[in-house]
Amino acid sequence: MEFGHDRILVLDFGSQYTQLIARRIREARVYSQILPYSAPLATILAYRPKGLVLSGGPASVYERRAPLISERLLDLGIPVLGICYGMQLVTHLLGGEVAKAIRREYGRAELIIDDRTDLFNGVGEGLSTTVWMSHGDRIERMPKGFRSIAHTANSPVAAMKMEGGGRKIYCLQFHPEVAHTVEGPRILRNFVYDVCGCKPTWTMRSYADTAVQQIRDQVGKEKVICALSGGVDSSVAAVLTHRAIGNQLTCVFVDNGVLRAGEGEQVQKTFASHLKLNLRFLDRSAQFLAALENVVDPERKRKIIGRLFINNFEAEAKKLGTIKFLVQGTLYPDVIESVSFKGPSATIKTHHNVGGLPARMKLKLIEPLRELFKDEVRVLGKELGLPDDIIWRQPFPGPGLAIRVLGAVTEERLAILRDAEAIVDQEIRAAGLYRELWQAFAVLLPIRTVGVMGDQRTYEHVVAIRAVTSLDGMTADWARLPPELLGRISTRIINEIKGVNRVVYDISSKPPSTIEWE
Repeated sequence: MEFGHDRILVLDFGSQYTQLIARRIREARVYSQILPYSAPLATILAYRPKGLVLSGGPASVYERRAPLISERLLDLGIPVLGICYGMQLVTHLLGGEVAKAIRREYGRAELIIDDRTDLFNGVGEGLSTTVWMSHGDRIERMPKGFRSIAHTANSPVAAMKMEGGGRKIYCLQFHPEVAHTVEGPRILRNFVYDVCGCKPTWTMRSYADTAVQQIRDQVGKEKVICALSGGVDSSVAAVLTHRAIGNQLTCVFVDNGVLRAGEGEQVQKTFASHLKLNLRFLDRSAQFLAALENVVDPERKRKIIGRLFINNFEAEAKKLGTIKFLVQGTLYPDVIESVSFKGPSATIKTHHNVGGLPARMKLKLIEPLRELFKDEVRVLGKELGLPDDIIWRQPFPGPGLAIRVLGAVTEERLAILRDAEAIVDQEIRAAGLYRELWQAFAVLLPIRTVGVMGDQRTYEHVVAIRAVTSLDGMTADWARLPPELLGRISTRIINEIKGVNRVVYDISSKPPSTIEWE
């Protein structure tokens, strides 16, 4: 727990955006923490929160197994903000009426503000602002004591509040946490500062200090190993853990045979030579490639890689003596797409370091970044003194090129993709776009197409280029790369890589697509 700072608790009802709420509050320099909606009242009170946020979620309050809270939670005298499902739940618990909307409301909407105090103080030019709706239910009748403070063309009660009777409750039908709600951060700051009375004292340095102490408390005098990949996530996790326990930590880098060109050499140079961490380098490429032979299903690939990683870490731990803990650079987007994080959120895909871990793993996990987004991790890395070339590395999937080689993974196909990835990286950097893009990479498709080279027919591989922009990896848009840049990338790949005769560009956003193809 983060003592010495005001705290807002977010109760999770399964929204894919729950962590965004906590993140926006942390951006306002107020500590925010997520708990499951089912957390006991005593647990909630033990945190001494200055405010409570009830998240959105996929359920309807009138469903038989809808997630509910005790009405007592609303009588604590602690300010409450209900968002989407949270608003409907408050209505349901306090005697109002929630019903299916005649017309569902998804996407941008124009919010007409009827009360410009409290939540909407300073919000909107004129009387309206753009918000993001995502709901199929609506408030038919507000509970006694509430009044509407904003509406849309489709929702007569798009926001409401109750003050008095020991309760200070505010509810929003829209999502202030998403980027599409233009003044969402201002609305949340109004709740946190003005309604809850929080002071903006929490920083990433505070997070680092707290994480260091938590690691020390968890580990004691035990030895620890860290799964190091060389990416920003595992690197920050390693340096943070090293700050906490020093030489009790040994980092283990596993060459799984599906890395980018030069990856292993770069990791050894950075961490053993520059950062002076204890590093053990394991070449297990033959083992991983043998296990992946003829495997096509991406979920199987992820689970095979996750299992072999853990097997190798556990075997290495035995060589080092009695080791009970494994550090991983797991981030929140990995978790929310793999398993329910704090509440009943939907599974999108298994990440090798989350859902891909074996059920009977012997090592206990330390995941100090588990509730952070990528850009927050970069800020933390800066705080810890990591070099920019580590901090600003674009995300690279834990299963590596195995999930960018669509279909069977072979050494020949990996070689083609490695060369294509190197060209994409070189050209993106040369164009000065590397930091502007969330990710830019190549994908080898499991098809061949007809082409013409030197007046002769070819039947060769297709490479897809994927480049996206994003703030946090939860949503992403395809990057509008200059045509001349795409042309250079295509020309180089076809001319320099034997076996490729076609290059295509992916113009899908997330959602509905994911960033990686598998």
